[in-house]
Amino acid sequence: MALRTSRHRSKIKEEADLDITSFMNLMIVLVPVLLMMMVFSRITVVELTLPGLGSEATVEEIKQEKLELLVTPTSIDIFFPQGYLVQSIPNVGVEDPTGQVLNTYDFASMQEVLKQVKQTLLSNGVDKKDITLLLPEDLDYQSIVSLIDNTRSYKDVLITDVVDAELFPEVSLALAPAQTLAANVYPDANNQAGNQASNP
Repeated sequence: MALRTSRHRSKIKEEADLDITSFMNLMIVLVPVLLMMMVFSRITVVELTLPGLGSEATVEEIKQEKLELLVTPTSIDIFFPQGYLVQSIPNVGVEDPTGQVLNTYDFASMQEVLKQVKQTLLSNGVDKKDITLLLPEDLDYQSIVSLIDNTRSYKDVLITDVVDAELFPEVSLALAPAQTLAANVYPDANNQAGNQASNP
């Protein structure tokens, strides 16, 4: 009787063993897919040609260069180093709940350009963290907050979690040059003045 009981228990233990064949097959398929996704995500990062990254410039010299974001009534302009335009991002039309089209800043495109700038700097060994926002005096509070939020970090997916990836967390604010704002508000003002001077 005791022998039968022992054999019965042994049989139960054998049946309790897990079959991980299906799991292993899943991993064999999943791992290459994840690796391919990582490769594609690297390929989609476009590095920019930045004037400040000369062959003779050291890492410390590049770090000292100013990264500026100029906000005008019609666009967001990104400069690096100071005075060299990386890209100008024009405003976009967004329809509000009433159907009215509003002229707003394109924060998503701005963030994509900043991500490219960050990636290009990192690939050259430069971990730059500071950025200066040049703002018009009458810019509304919500736009300022959105600018700061979108220049400090961006949402990224790490495995299955959404995390805040760092862009340029050290944000400084300054007033934009008045002559630059005037040129953006009245793009034809200089031409009109020149025509009036030539035709008294």
